[in-house]
Amino acid sequence: QVQLVESGGGLVQAGGSLRLSCAASGISIFSANTMGWYRQAPGNQRELVASITRSGNANYADSVRGRFTISRDNAKNTVYLQMNSLKPEDTDVYFCKAGSTIPFGRDYWGQGTQVTVSS
Repeated sequence: QVQLVESGGGLVQAGGSLRLSCAASGISIFSANTMGWYRQAPGNQRELVASITRSGNANYADSVRGRFTISRDNAKNTVYLQMNSLKPEDTDVYFCKAGSTIPFGRDYWGQGTQVTVSS
């Protein structure tokens, strides 16, 4: 059974930092073409925050570029999102995704972790 478990969310003041973790089981993150972090507010569409390819190339949403850093540790089967200089508008539920996994191209999602940034 494939599971992606996010952790590290919480309440932080504006300007603060959090590090989210996405621990995978039942699947190797190396099997995913792309590992990504998304966020979603109630009533809104889920949006891409950051992604990282199997080869380590990272991509960021304009709203977080320069503040957030995505990384992966294949040995620990975990993907991280370091979030610095947090703003109230970063408040959302953050989800981890394993995209286009080998061998069948399936996507997998975690259950999400809440990030709340107070002003």
